[in-house]
Amino acid sequence: MVAAWHPIGARAKEPAAPFSQQIWLSPGLYSRHFDRDKGLRDANPGLGVEIAFAPDHAVMVGTYINSNDARSRYAAYAWRPLHWQVAGLDLGAGVIFAAFDGYPNYRDGGWFVAPLPLVSLEGRRLGVNLSLIPTLPGRTDGALAFQFKLRLN
Repeated sequence: MVAAWHPIGARAKEPAAPFSQQIWLSPGLYSRHFDRDKGLRDANPGLGVEIAFAPDHAVMVGTYINSNDARSRYAAYAWRPLHWQVAGLDLGAGVIFAAFDGYPNYRDGGWFVAPLPLVSLEGRRLGVNLSLIPTLPGRTDGALAFQFKLRLN
């Protein structure tokens, strides 16, 4: 009689392990610019912290030397609703809503908000966030940004 309630061979889904907060530290980012003739800085050293408080949600703050050799600061919320396991690594995708300053060609270095696509690849201790920065003529120079990170807990 019980077999009639469950398809043959079906198994109960194991409950997901509870998520524990993750704290990541970043030494800045590397930006591979699309226009290689502008002499922009690719290595952008700095210090950043990312706190993932749920599988889909994280906040980030930090500072770095941007591609125009100026100091930038940022604060962001990352929403990563898409998740996969790839070769034992966690792959997530979504969008980051960030506020930046320090770009001399945009608002004279003042603050601006930018939604950017985000892909994260995370192992037990090491990870990387990838974002696509669009080219906005006279404002920002497009690049693929790599933010390497180390998990502290």
